[in-house]
Amino acid sequence: MSDDERGKAAAVASWMKGQLEKHQTLYQDVAVHEIQSRFGPEFTYLNDAGNPAIDRKVLAAFRSLTEGSVVWERGERCWRRRESYDPEGRVVD
Repeated sequence: MSDDERGKAAAVASWMKGQLEKHQTLYQDVAVHEIQSRFGPEFTYLNDAGNPAIDRKVLAAFRSLTEGSVVWERGERCWRRRESYDPEGRVVD
């Protein structure tokens, strides 16, 4: 990955983090549509199940920005702040 690609992915991840801080949650479907309109379709794709998804480079950058403070709530398909009752790891059901 070039420095330019890494920088663009980091910018999208930073935007995601800001949205999460502002709204307390960040739903994947909302994030995908906003990313497409703000940053371009190259940061999203359709996954194997045919659902819109966020590019893996962006997710890796988002993870590095939020490691330990954010969890992915699988059932809701959203990220939210980690709570004291959350189990270890990034994913909660």
